[in-house]
Amino acid sequence: MSHKEEHINDLLQLCKEGNASAQMEVYNRYYKSMYNTSLRIVKDSAEAEDIMQESFLSAFTKLHTFKGEVTFGSWLKRIVVNNSIHHYRKQQKKNEVALDNILYKVKDDDGIDPDHGVTELMAQKVMQTMNKLQDNYRIALTLFLIEGYDYEEISEIMKISYANCRTIISRAKESLRKKLTPVIQ
Repeated sequence: MSHKEEHINDLLQLCKEGNASAQMEVYNRYYKSMYNTSLRIVKDSAEAEDIMQESFLSAFTKLHTFKGEVTFGSWLKRIVVNNSIHHYRKQQKKNEVALDNILYKVKDDDGIDPDHGVTELMAQKVMQTMNKLQDNYRIALTLFLIEGYDYEEISEIMKISYANCRTIISRAKESLRKKLTPVIQ
């Protein structure tokens, strides 16, 4: 076990005991990536912020159920993804937000120089084009390509069959490819 893993395990133990400073340290360590994960799904910064906050509260409340079979970050990300998808579906039913009209740019605080020229412009174009895909394509592709979930996990998250998941992702990739082809040439 690495020193970093030991440190997070120590922090999590303190969190279980209700140590507020340990909770704050865990929060500070993960909040940016969890916010960006939610933002890529709900496409609204205020909603993503709320979902991220709720997810941390939920995680700290349910920390006793964390078995350590996956990293804490992966466990927390699953909570954020599930909450984001749940919220997104609820908003779709209410039709309160015209998500197709919202433009956003996801920025990860990863220390990379923002002036990457062509590569960064292409990445931005891919993200913008992904946002134009139909919702189930966009969500499935985000979970697969950006969040790194496999077909089985995505089928569970989206509550669809494994075969349907593979089909949706395949069609989403093809749709994205077609939309990007004129841009890339």
